Amino acid sequence: MFDFLTLADNYRERDLEIGLVEHITSFLLELGKGFAFVGRQYPIEVSGREFALDLLFYHLKLRAYLVIDLKVVEFEPEFIGKLNFYLSAVDDQLRTELDNPTIGLLICRKRDKLMAEYALRDVNKPIGISEYRLTENLPENLKSTLPTIEEIEERLHQETSKGTKQ
Repeated sequence: MFDFLTLADNYRERDLEIGLVEHITSFLLELGKGFAFVGRQYPIEVSGREFALDLLFYHLKLRAYLVIDLKVVEFEPEFIGKLNFYLSAVDDQLRTELDNPTIGLLICRKRDKLMAEYALRDVNKPIGISEYRLTENLPENLKSTLPTIEEIEERLHQETSKGTKQ
């Protein structure tokens, strides 16, 4: 649940990434215990070409890197090939003999369970696929208990007026 994010309706992948990094503590709590943030748009060079990992973490107890690839679209099978490529590059370039194999996590707007199963069937690396959800509206039972934007603005105006009179 990425309900700590406030994104515009037509957000892009970069907006999602920036939002997660700006709320890194909340995101780390969503991931679970033991994760350390390594970087965003982490550069990896392969055959003279530079690639950027959306998010790179390290899990202290597992002793493994975690590459997160973000997608603001529905899952497509070819996303697994790209993530598998990233994991191989991290294993060769960053991983030491003390580390376990790099883990991949594809986070997309929506995933189809059967397509995900087929895409992962013969992949030998530890890769997971998850979909995220954003809370866009308040539940109906909370709407009546919270003030409207207009009420908040009016209250702020009143408080500001009081402060200038004193």
